[in-house]
Amino acid sequence: MRAAIQRHYGPPSELELTEIGLPIPGRGEVLVQVGAASVHPGDHFVLTGEPYVVRLVFGLHRPRHGIPGRDLAGVVAAVGKDVTALGPGDEVFGWSTTGALAEYACVAAENLVTVPADLSVVDAAAVPTSGMTALQALRDIANVRPGQSVLVAGASGGVGTFAVQIAKAFGAEVTAVCSTRNVELVRSLGADHVVDYTATDFTGTGKRYDVILDSVEAQPLAALRGALTPTGVLIPNSGRGGRWFGPLGRIVKARVLSTFTRQQLRPFTSIGKRQDLLALADLLATGQVRPVIDRTYPLDEAAHALRYVAAGHTRGKVVVTL
Repeated sequence: MRAAIQRHYGPPSELELTEIGLPIPGRGEVLVQVGAASVHPGDHFVLTGEPYVVRLVFGLHRPRHGIPGRDLAGVVAAVGKDVTALGPGDEVFGWSTTGALAEYACVAAENLVTVPADLSVVDAAAVPTSGMTALQALRDIANVRPGQSVLVAGASGGVGTFAVQIAKAFGAEVTAVCSTRNVELVRSLGADHVVDYTATDFTGTGKRYDVILDSVEAQPLAALRGALTPTGVLIPNSGRGGRWFGPLGRIVKARVLSTFTRQQLRPFTSIGKRQDLLALADLLATGQVRPVIDRTYPLDEAAHALRYVAAGHTRGKVVVTL
């Protein structure tokens, strides 16, 4: 099979399209014939090995797993021992620990669910990581309730496009922050109000929000707190930081500040959960959420896809097709 192979940490040009053997599913695993795989900033971190802290998880000197990619959709080709809920021919989507940028991937069966009717393989591949991040941030961390005011900074990005729609599904009044070219996009996703950050600084308008989900780190924490209600929740879901520790400094600062105020500063890391993927599947099936696809690339242009994502100006998701 063809696969994008990463032998060393480095820029996207490190990826090589190579023929390798077909993987064999182990106990509890499913062999998926991959139809599409989405990429996101986390995939670029793993590719480059920066910030260096990621190497503690993925390999100190070289990547422990040679095929990058996490989110995928496709058709079950075979199942391993003890897998009963899925069978060959089932259309599925979900996440793997690695290996999505290949024609076939072995995935834990518990990380996959059936693709909702009428959802394309490209759209399905766009959902898992970004969709679960938005869902867990708004439902579990912020506990968004009907009538609350929610601001999504970076509303046109991978997480942001899902967050706008999920917040609306929860009954919130949603303000989306984006650039001029994305105003109509986020409005079409259901945003009640749109702030064009090239013309207006939302932290200086005097408006306060019950929840702020910040996926861009364009404002310091102090300014974001000024746009938060006295008991509001701020979720800083981004942070560039330095080459060694990346966003850890911002995360620690947010945690410390939260101990001195009634406001809640709640940075978090999303965790793949099958029940959350099922919840997203329900939202997709009922039309309350739809993936936004910026661009698609063939597998032999996976490096270009990762390079584009790393630039930080995507409109929704970037997907590699196979």
